[in-house]
Amino acid sequence: MAFPWLTFLGLVPLIGAGVLCLPVKQIARGVGMVFSLLTVVVGIGVTVLYAGGANLTERAPWIPAFGAWWAVGLDGMALVMVLLTVLLVPVVLLAEWKVAGRGRWTPQAFFGLVLALESLSLFVFMAQDVLLFYLFFEATLIPMYFLIGGFGGARRSYAAVKFLLFSLAGGLVMLASVIGLYASSVQLTGTPTYLLDQLATLQLDPQLGRWLMLGFLFAFVVKAPMVPVHTWLPTAAEESTPGTSVLLVGILDKIGTFGMIKFCLWLFPEASTWVAPAMVVLALVSILYGAIAAIGSPNLLRLVAYTSISHFGFMVL
Repeated sequence: MAFPWLTFLGLVPLIGAGVLCLPVKQIARGVGMVFSLLTVVVGIGVTVLYAGGANLTERAPWIPAFGAWWAVGLDGMALVMVLLTVLLVPVVLLAEWKVAGRGRWTPQAFFGLVLALESLSLFVFMAQDVLLFYLFFEATLIPMYFLIGGFGGARRSYAAVKFLLFSLAGGLVMLASVIGLYASSVQLTGTPTYLLDQLATLQLDPQLGRWLMLGFLFAFVVKAPMVPVHTWLPTAAEESTPGTSVLLVGILDKIGTFGMIKFCLWLFPEASTWVAPAMVVLALVSILYGAIAAIGSPNLLRLVAYTSISHFGFMVL
């Protein structure tokens, strides 16, 4: 289409976050809510266009030497996640309307960080280029780190650092696979590419495909999270505000299972079949462990975190 609707959708909340960097303290809550609702309107418009058969794919060369593109698009699963994101954010802002300023920072900072997180998450779900996905995947850590550390409970600094370290560890492992895909595309086709649909056609050596898939899978298992790399979530949820916990479980964690389907299954079908038995076992362990831990949890937000670990196990299974 002539107008880049998907890019515009992702930029609307980011523009709102930028506006909230200005001295608008007295109307910060209103500004944040207006931009979140505007994002809902654009998201619904994009849904109508998609349902009408419009081709919403956007591609433009970004770093030609690396074969990287500004490539965003929608499929059914991505559309569901986009709608979940745009609808959840104004609900969170409304719920945190009065309590957002009880942390170390102002409501203006809280609303701005939430809008920045929304923008980055939307681009994660719409990215059709592996490098682009990776950059937005990692960038979502920044606003969430400050949302936990700036507005959480007594142990918020510990929770924020624990969240960041676990997530960065997963991201660094995935980076090795991202680089490996680049090298494989050059070796097999003579032309570098990070476009998902082109990478899916590569005839990778089975052993290499398994190693590359494991790099992505590890990052997504941490993100989901699954046992045994789940321990950051109960701590982060317990020390965050309720709204931040909702964003953490409702949006960020789902990037993990989204990535397993869109990247592991699509790019590495043989390797996904190979790893399936181990993933089934991990999923079952997560289901049972999360449920049992939730039963014994005296803290409501920690209970929600453990039930989330359990239901993410169901998703993976």
